[in-house]
Amino acid sequence: MAKSHPAHEQFHDQDAPRQTQWARSNSASFALLASIASLSIILYNPHGIRFVSALVQGSGTLELNRLGMPPDDPTESVAVDPDEPRYRAIGEYLARRYRVSSEMATDIVSKAYAAGRETKLDPLLILAVISIESRFNPFAESPRGAKGLMQVIPRFHPEKFDPLGGEEAAFNLAANITVGAQILKQYIRRAGDLADALRMYVGASSDEKENGFSAKVMTERDRLHYVLQRHQNGSRMVRPEPVIKLLASAT
Repeated sequence: MAKSHPAHEQFHDQDAPRQTQWARSNSASFALLASIASLSIILYNPHGIRFVSALVQGSGTLELNRLGMPPDDPTESVAVDPDEPRYRAIGEYLARRYRVSSEMATDIVSKAYAAGRETKLDPLLILAVISIESRFNPFAESPRGAKGLMQVIPRFHPEKFDPLGGEEAAFNLAANITVGAQILKQYIRRAGDLADALRMYVGASSDEKENGFSAKVMTERDRLHYVLQRHQNGSRMVRPEPVIKLLASAT
């Protein structure tokens, strides 16, 4: 069960060195850019000005990459089609494994990919969390108030649910996946480590309390990756050994 509660206080001291390092890095970058800009103005060269503009844009892109938010993949379509072959392949596997309808599983897969694109998070990681948290039961609810596919407690995250229709949207597939992905991305950025972020997501403060949640999610993500690879290769593959050290795209 995922408590998915705020954990702001314990990270303030840890974030300070990162902010200082970021400030120093940016200061050096802006100093270099200022020097190049001055040289371009002296030379009064339009090409030089365009070059400086390109460098500024490039610097912004590098910062986004550093924060785990790379630019959108131009090969990805904006609209998510539930009938896309890879979504169907993953959906059919999940339908068999968790005994749900293929149509619903494929719809959840497409929504996980949409949320992954929005949050710059691995959609297979999102699906792995859903697998362990709710076993693809969109109406799952824990005694402590965790709801939906990703077992989010709505009262802890009203600011995330408000734009999606309020806490009543907790059982809506898209809303639940979107909020759950936002929470997980937030924890990954704070913790700087996927396993720690997953422990935060499930509400555990130690390995003993989490009951192997992070390892289960990583293993399930490995299975989904194998299914996707097999589909993309169009042939049978020898199943690889599970990869325990996974890096989410947001780290």
